[in-house]
Amino acid sequence: MLKIRLQRVGRVHETSFRLVLTESVNSTKSGRLKEILGSYDPRKTTDSIKADRVKYWLGVGAKATGTVHNLLITHKIIDGKKINVLPRKTPIKKDAEPVKEAALPTSEAVGTPTENVGAVPAEAPAPVEAPASEPVIESTEASA
Repeated sequence: MLKIRLQRVGRVHETSFRLVLTESVNSTKSGRLKEILGSYDPRKTTDSIKADRVKYWLGVGAKATGTVHNLLITHKIIDGKKINVLPRKTPIKKDAEPVKEAALPTSEAVGTPTENVGAVPAEAPAPVEAPASEPVIESTEASA
C-alpha cells in the first residue's frame, strides 16, 4: 500500500521534512521512495507542497499518515477534520456525559481471587436443603 509520509532531513536540532510517497513496508530512512511531493519546515513558513500530485496520489488510493493528513488540511489541500495523532487512547470531550456507574464493574464484583474467597455470587441460586428422611432425636440420658 502506498503511503504519503514525512521523511526527516536536515541537521541535528534543525529539522526539516520531505513529503514523500513510498510503500508502507519501506522505512522512511531507507531511501526507497516513489516520488518527492514537497517539503515542510516547521520552523519556517516556506512550505512547498505539490498539491496537484498529492491529490492525484490520494485519488489513486495512497493513504496519508495522521500528521501528513493534518498538514494537508492546514494548507487547505484537502477538506476534513484533523486527526488526533497523540498517543492518548480516547480524545478529551468537553461536553461529554458522565459514564454511568452501572456500566463499569465495581471493585466488589471484580477483585483479586483472595478477596472473593467464600463469597457467593449475587446471581447464584440459593442452596437447596436436602429433605430429612428421619428426624434426629437427641437423647438426654447419659449411658452408664
